[in-house]
Amino acid sequence: MILRKLMAIMLSLVFMVSSAGTAMAAEAEDTSTIQGKLTSVENVMYGAQQTGALMDRVNRLEKDYMGTHPATSMVDRIDSLYATIFDNTSRPSVLTQMNAVEWAITHNVSMASVKDRIANMEVMIEGSPKEGTYKSRIATLGGFAFGGTTIPLSHILVPANTLIKISLVTPVNTKNLKIGDKVQYQVAEDVTENGLLIFAKGAPGEGTVTKVVPARNFGRDAEIEIDFKETRSVDGTAVDTFLGEEAKKEMKSMAMAAGASIAGMVILGPVGIVTGAFVHGHNIDLPAGTEMYIQTKADIELYGIQTTGK
Repeated sequence: MILRKLMAIMLSLVFMVSSAGTAMAAEAEDTSTIQGKLTSVENVMYGAQQTGALMDRVNRLEKDYMGTHPATSMVDRIDSLYATIFDNTSRPSVLTQMNAVEWAITHNVSMASVKDRIANMEVMIEGSPKEGTYKSRIATLGGFAFGGTTIPLSHILVPANTLIKISLVTPVNTKNLKIGDKVQYQVAEDVTENGLLIFAKGAPGEGTVTKVVPARNFGRDAEIEIDFKETRSVDGTAVDTFLGEEAKKEMKSMAMAAGASIAGMVILGPVGIVTGAFVHGHNIDLPAGTEMYIQTKADIELYGIQTTGK
């Protein structure tokens, strides 16, 4: 009976890290603007927004990726770069290609820039980074990974409430976080559907802190709410995700299988007995690497990578 009571208390502390209904804070990259699109492309390609004149930034991206400069307007050139990186409508985007190639080679995807991801795989395979455009180098890596230029992609409808195991990159601590802070995380295990890889291990996600209440007297424990809003699928889509009932059930099962250590004493510290007004409640302290579950919010059609034989 006592063990069950402790278990319930410990799990309730974990479930305070929940999916809030409030909207996520405005993104730094407003992709409805040309500047925002350019920044998004630079973040993916180089890992950070670049400095300098707009024209110089666009010229560098085009030179690095494909080695040519289209004879069109600056707006069209930025739109084209953005579509090339993110849009799967007419062909697999650069993000899809990178994720597919990297997963096929390493069974993991990285949160690093395209520039670094290419170089790291070349070092792994050939011993050193290679020369050439990013486009040609990705094609070469694709040939190594799949034996040709075609990536084995297929459309699939991913149902709502598909579970995703994640690992925190940003520590979650009620002493240090405030409303509006970003919480970075990664997919902790591959998620497949009908033999297709949908979410690859290592794929990034981002949440926003929507509520923080510190620990108080009378044994009142700290509270924190996080909107686990977006998780990147293997085709680069930012999929709407949240910590819902299915995810909470899975975490409860995980905690019970581990003798409550995951949900309780290892992560949150021992649970004390409240005896008076001067007994302070418990802080929430989830270190980087803490694993939990979230789930997809709605049905969504994505590209998946065929995993048969991998």
